[in-house]
Amino acid sequence: MLGIHDFWLFVAAGLLLNITPGPDIAYIVARSAALGRRGGAVAALAISAGCFVHIAAAALGVSALLAASALAFSLLKWIGAAYLIYIGIAMLRAGPAPSDAPAGRVQQSTPLRTVFWQGFLTNALNPKVALFFLAFLPQFIRADAPHKALAFAALGLVFNLNGTIWNLAVAAFAARVATTRPYARARLWLQRAIGGLFILLGLRLALSERP
Repeated sequence: MLGIHDFWLFVAAGLLLNITPGPDIAYIVARSAALGRRGGAVAALAISAGCFVHIAAAALGVSALLAASALAFSLLKWIGAAYLIYIGIAMLRAGPAPSDAPAGRVQQSTPLRTVFWQGFLTNALNPKVALFFLAFLPQFIRADAPHKALAFAALGLVFNLNGTIWNLAVAAFAARVATTRPYARARLWLQRAIGGLFILLGLRLALSERP
């Protein structure tokens, strides 16, 4: 009715894209390892909320403007890159947990509100995600679709729902691993590795060219 075609192919392709590691998964794993299942779940829901920004942008045509304007793309790219690097540095600077702290509870002082907004901005400020929606979703919408904006929104919601389910599963798994004794000995190094990964992702975004 909305002009959507090959729906199940879209779902399958979307699932493969959802499970591909990236800054979103890295953030969820880091928060799950540090704050347990609750912190990881908040991080996963924050990524989902950030994704809604890109869904709305694609449906309203804002992503098309971003793709057409080199200045708009560059501004958002630099803001997003700076934010990823900021999060990476914060993780590198975080000290080790007290020796008597249980595994999986490295940053109990981090408010869940902070976890949410950091995750939201990690996704929402990434122009590559906006351009991905603009390039991926139209492949499953007929050119003569009567309501293209609704079709964009419907596909985006399906993609985001599947992604949220996967991210919540990742959060639960990472939180479970964080309670094991081997992880307790390696958690600081994992935190530093993820912090370094965020810095590398930020630099990669900053050096990327507009598609």
